[in-house]
Amino acid sequence: MPTALTPGGVEPLLLDHRPVSGQINVRITAQNDAQAVMAWLEEYVDSPQTWKAYRRESERLLLWLNSQGLTLADIHREALRRFELFLADPQPSDQWVGPSKPRAHPAWRPFRGPLSPASRRQSLVILQGMFAWLVEAEWVSHNPFRLMRDKSRRLNNQAPRIERYLESDVWAWFWQWLNEPLAVEEGSRRFFEQARRRFIFGFAYLLAPRISEMADARMGDFQRSEGRWWWSVVGKGSKVARIPLPDDMLACLRQWRQALGLPDQPSELEHNTPALRALDGQRGLGHNQLYRLIRATFQQAALALEEEDGASQHVNALRQATPHWLRHTSITHQAQSGISLRHLAESARHARLDTTSRYLHTEDIEWHKEQQRHRLSNSPLTRYNGADS
Repeated sequence: MPTALTPGGVEPLLLDHRPVSGQINVRITAQNDAQAVMAWLEEYVDSPQTWKAYRRESERLLLWLNSQGLTLADIHREALRRFELFLADPQPSDQWVGPSKPRAHPAWRPFRGPLSPASRRQSLVILQGMFAWLVEAEWVSHNPFRLMRDKSRRLNNQAPRIERYLESDVWAWFWQWLNEPLAVEEGSRRFFEQARRRFIFGFAYLLAPRISEMADARMGDFQRSEGRWWWSVVGKGSKVARIPLPDDMLACLRQWRQALGLPDQPSELEHNTPALRALDGQRGLGHNQLYRLIRATFQQAALALEEEDGASQHVNALRQATPHWLRHTSITHQAQSGISLRHLAESARHARLDTTSRYLHTEDIEWHKEQQRHRLSNSPLTRYNGADS
């Protein structure tokens, strides 16, 4: 696992802080703050996307502490307040802010720019959890986040209802655009790219996978049992699940396999065969490659819709959309189609129903329709006539 990096260089960040003074029963083997944080990160090694997000936020904190001459044990309420301000405006910017670069690159920086309020909140939520773990490990004596007076507002883990999804009309246009026939003179590469994009977006919309689950999917994960097709997936927390394949997904899979020159239906012998492929049709598609492909497709779609004089809010939605929007879109549209909350939670692989409930917009539609019954024209207009009221 990589050590934390200092802005503008790749020297390991090894702070001097040792376990809590007087404690001899520290429950981890770390010798410094960076190693203690890495021990915490080990708890999430089976969830790559979570691990990556947690590393980013903990690393930012360690780097900031190093710049302030502080350790994890030194953080008090005032230091935490300064760190919040720093997240909103990381200065000096030439030291902290820069374009995306490989982590070993001399120009690597921990920030792309100031964090939005939502991103700052998420950072503090992650770090609150990290400190709770470090307290249990007896690496630090207290959790400074517990002193935040308005932590119920900023650190409440009750996430808001999901709004980052494509509305049904936008998705319908997008899917039609994605399936527009290519000209006969287009080369074989363009036909392959179109077939791959159709499969990726069909897969994402019909089964609501996380991006890491898509990149890791194997042909042998699509299995037939008693005449029905299922997708077997190892998801968040290494939990194994089995998701029913809708007929449309089976059709997408068949078309994609035909583009690859494979039989229509996969077999269990293909357990090492990647479902998604690079342009050579053989190698798998990495997480970052898949992320960039999806983002680029959304950007192209936004331009196409803009050229068609599409609604500005729909163009902006496509322009802002990320791969995770696909999962939100899938779950939201499944809820709107009438799939039961229980089955929806199982398909989404949510441990709690209230997580799935954040995707339920159908009740809002019904509520809005009913509210239209309350109209000014329903109440007779009255005039003041001098009589007692």
